[in-house]
Amino acid sequence: MPRFSIIVPSHGVAGRLPTALDSVLAQSFGDFELIPVCDAPDAPAAEAVAGYAARDSRVTPVHSPPTAGLAGARNTGTRAATGAYLLFLDGDDTLVPGALAALDARLRETADGGDVDVLHFEHERTPWWEGEAGNPAALLLPRTPKGAFAPAEVPRLTGVQLPAWSAAYRRAFLTEHGLGFAEGHFTDVSFGALVMLSAARAAVLRAVLVRHLVRRQGGRLSLPDAPHFELLDQAQLLLTRAAELGLPAARSGPLFEQVLALVLKTAAHPRRLGPRRRAFFRRASALYRAHRPAGYRTPGGSVGVQHRLLATGSYAAFRALRGANRAVSGTLERLPRPRGLRTRLRYARALRRPLDERLAVYCAYWGRGYACNPAAIHAKAAELAPDMRSVFLVEPEAVASMPPGVEYAVIGSHRAWEVLARAKYLVNNANFAEGVVKRPGSVHVQTQHGTPLKRMGVDQSTYPVVAAATGSFTKLLGRVDRWDYNLSSNRHSSEVWERAFPGSWQHLEYGYPRNDVYYTATADDVARVRRELGVPEGKTAVLYAPTHRDHHTGFEPGLDLEAFCRAAGEDVVVLLRAHYFYDLGAARSTGRVIDVTAHRSSEDVCLAADALITDYSSIMFDYANLDRPIVVYADDWEVYQETRGVYFDLLAAPPGPVARTPEELARVFRDGSWAGRDAAAARAGFRSRFCQFDDGRAAERVVRRVLLGEPPEAIPPITPLAERVPAPAATLVRS
Repeated sequence: MPRFSIIVPSHGVAGRLPTALDSVLAQSFGDFELIPVCDAPDAPAAEAVAGYAARDSRVTPVHSPPTAGLAGARNTGTRAATGAYLLFLDGDDTLVPGALAALDARLRETADGGDVDVLHFEHERTPWWEGEAGNPAALLLPRTPKGAFAPAEVPRLTGVQLPAWSAAYRRAFLTEHGLGFAEGHFTDVSFGALVMLSAARAAVLRAVLVRHLVRRQGGRLSLPDAPHFELLDQAQLLLTRAAELGLPAARSGPLFEQVLALVLKTAAHPRRLGPRRRAFFRRASALYRAHRPAGYRTPGGSVGVQHRLLATGSYAAFRALRGANRAVSGTLERLPRPRGLRTRLRYARALRRPLDERLAVYCAYWGRGYACNPAAIHAKAAELAPDMRSVFLVEPEAVASMPPGVEYAVIGSHRAWEVLARAKYLVNNANFAEGVVKRPGSVHVQTQHGTPLKRMGVDQSTYPVVAAATGSFTKLLGRVDRWDYNLSSNRHSSEVWERAFPGSWQHLEYGYPRNDVYYTATADDVARVRRELGVPEGKTAVLYAPTHRDHHTGFEPGLDLEAFCRAAGEDVVVLLRAHYFYDLGAARSTGRVIDVTAHRSSEDVCLAADALITDYSSIMFDYANLDRPIVVYADDWEVYQETRGVYFDLLAAPPGPVARTPEELARVFRDGSWAGRDAAAARAGFRSRFCQFDDGRAAERVVRRVLLGEPPEAIPPITPLAERVPAPAATLVRS
């Protein structure tokens, strides 16, 4: 029997779960079993957990359906546990170094007279961004005897105020008393208190053992749509049990007071309860009158006034006392800031009009044109939701490149601000302007525009060069707060977005709509695009697509492309596509180098290419869907890592051969290894990791879920990778 069973539910924390698991497995005290609880074998966290289980026999994952919630996950983990003591960690929690050794030592120290049933310890609440960590348990844990004690000796230690992850519980004790987490939310309130009501021996360790990350968006239960009435359910359960036990006044008074403090805190937040705040207060008042202990003395001060108002059911007076009748700020959360007084007034006026339920506004790359995921969603919406009016926002210089029949508005114009104010749906692969107001009822879809190798969002803050270019992270997070949905094409991206763009948005693991064409295009489509780009018949077209360097001021190709063509062979031509930050036009097209930087569609360019050479550009993740050769040219990998920051070591698991010099790159093409068996094997592993959700139906999923409002269970499932057939290459002879 292991000393400890550590149960870690993973729902909603896939991005941070590895940190929690690593903190456990790194403990110096190794007599434990680690039980991650995943939603299902194919859930977002399950793949990472499976890797841990394969590497360490102490990791034994179990599954609990998401409908069972946190309580169900913890109960499932408890049933699977075999350890003497249980610890519950949230996915946002980490054990401090030496935590288990300290816990074991304290348990042994207090075992004289029998094992303790519960051992409380301190914890830190760590701000997600910056600031000092707080240790609330230091204040909530009252003075206690040096050794073990009976809970009746410390009546103010009720367990109500402490989370489940700030104590260790003797498993046999929980089993004997049938203690588990009650169904629903706010279960820590009843669980912690019922443990203390049932325990014969308890102890306290005055040391921080757990660090809890405070999410930027706050806890789920602090949001307006949270099931706050379930707090009253837990209070009812707990106070009823306390009454059945006939607790003495010394214990019933503190228990009642601490439970009511949580209830009053919720009742005092009208934004949390919304239109149901009066009903919440009315039910809380009935709870107060039914369970107030005999002889209970109301606290002094304003808290006592709140108690008396709750006891009498005086909601109007309670509301006035708490200042809940302050004027509501209204629809405008901040002053809209489009340029020009007349435009600002028109925008403010449009914001007062009702949302247009059939209007969708799209934008890509800050208005550079009709492109990327927004364009793919726009096209699919025209097919599946033809009664939806769609407007694409573009900069003036992009107007000429707009496809026929696509309605557009020029960014900054009166018309653009009007549709932004009225649109029900707003779709972007970057972000809308700073002054755009997120209206209640509107739906913002962030499509992203690549799989992240380089650091993104707030993860860039520790890299000075890119942080300076990014600007205010506070403003960035303000824009993130407008998102309702965020697209992902693989689990790696899902985990990164969760950390890099913290917010209350919802994942859509549907794939990237722009990549649909890689599975729907035909050989005729590939031939047409090659003709349009000027690729000579029968030539091997190699796409060279380097990424942007934050430490460079302009485009530096880093490679003599004409020399590469001569060295690689007579049949090779290069399609040069610089990063979209640069606009090189056709000025660099010379000899066997065809500049396609200005071509509207990077997807078309990829279809035309028989192979890809890139450094660290996210285009490699998209191109991998075509299952064509990819060569990594990493001449400055160490510099890029240092200045930009990356999420994983690309050179350790590349999508194909890696070249560090021009000579190595030419050799890869001369000897055929660019398309050999080793290259195919590397590409297969890369595709299994990064092409998880791209199967040709991503745009359809987004339109059906967001624009048509179909339920998640009605959305077309992801086609397995082995069953997908990508568009054929023009000249490639496969290995």
